[in-house]
Amino acid sequence: MPATTEARRRAVITGIGVVAPTGLGVAEHWKTTLAGQCRISPFTRYPDTSPIRLAGQVEDFDPAELISNKFLVQTDRWTWFALAAADYALGDSGLDLAALDPFDVSVVTASASGGNEFGQREIEALWSRHPSAVSAYQSIAWFYAASTGQISIRHGLKGSCGVLVADSAGGLDVLAQARRNIERGGVAVVAGGTEAPLTPYALVCQNDLGRFSRASEPAAGYRPFDAAAAGYVPGEGGAVLVVEELAAARARSASVYAEVLGHAATHDAYHPHDPAPDGRQLARAMSEAIGRSGLTPEDVDVVFADAAGVADADAAEVRALRTVFGDRAGEVLVTAPKSMVGRLYSGGPPLDVAWACLALTHGVVPPTVHLDPASAGHGLNFVVEPVRPARLRTALVVARGVGGFNSALVLAAPGAAGEPSSVPTEERRGGVSR
Repeated sequence: MPATTEARRRAVITGIGVVAPTGLGVAEHWKTTLAGQCRISPFTRYPDTSPIRLAGQVEDFDPAELISNKFLVQTDRWTWFALAAADYALGDSGLDLAALDPFDVSVVTASASGGNEFGQREIEALWSRHPSAVSAYQSIAWFYAASTGQISIRHGLKGSCGVLVADSAGGLDVLAQARRNIERGGVAVVAGGTEAPLTPYALVCQNDLGRFSRASEPAAGYRPFDAAAAGYVPGEGGAVLVVEELAAARARSASVYAEVLGHAATHDAYHPHDPAPDGRQLARAMSEAIGRSGLTPEDVDVVFADAAGVADADAAEVRALRTVFGDRAGEVLVTAPKSMVGRLYSGGPPLDVAWACLALTHGVVPPTVHLDPASAGHGLNFVVEPVRPARLRTALVVARGVGGFNSALVLAAPGAAGEPSSVPTEERRGGVSR
């Protein structure tokens, strides 16, 4: 008889932590989302130097409530977000880290720009005072891997840790890396991304791309797929998720949001900044992710779009969706709830994954705000109000990064991919009934 093949280790999401303009924690975030509340607001932090007039800003966040002063003085705002989001995610998952071997739990985060606020302060100290005035912590606070390192230190996690850098696309790539860690023997992974890129130096760097919205009214600032699309609004924050091996999660009777079924990443190799207008490599990433999930395009119920907010880039994404879904392109649900918060760079796709998990859990697709679906003539089935479709089992999350990075991730609801469905409590999962 042939040798028995060991069953594939499967990765499921059991915890979500959100620090975003839509709120702190999963319950506030989901309530804000279903209310369709746009949290893009006037940007007043640097009124004399800023190239933007609007931003998605995290309000009412007091890092001192969650992080000791020892860590505050060593770290940047984006890492404060990550530490808080990781705490929320671990609490949401109910995972008892003390009961696990620390080498079985890892941390993987994504970063597009590192510690901007800390770096801004130290740059100012350098030019206005003297090199000796620059903090020694600058060497670790700005570093792309700072959030991964600080989360692992805070919780004593010693598994395979790392950071992925591919602009926004990296925020999905971390979930693929988390799945690989699980397949290679890990028990759990803390994975996600946050950003805090709203400082003068960071904004000047982003401004060179020429994609910022110049609007002054929140309703006009970021309108992906709309005829009025004229750039994007930057934002801060993101999400962290707990990814566990299915059998381990099942053994502790954990509630499961979704299974990470498949992922693919491609590169346009077209232009240093702009995405390829034909959307071919983006379509390839979507198709590969669906195929690796063991699904077909007909099995996908909703797409969480990248939604660049720039007309030509939006058109390229529409072409990619039409390539993947063919005649069904006008039927599959497409949404971009990030229209409520702006583009959060590496923090955006993990937040999209959080939205997708909550949608699959509650059977509700969150809306795109400030979109007139017919205005640009794209002909897709955009969601502009929360909707409960008859079937909501799988979600495709799409992300692109500056320079041609493309990433796509497929998630399946509990029960849709073969494991017993585990219906979470309403209090823990956002307080919205099925």
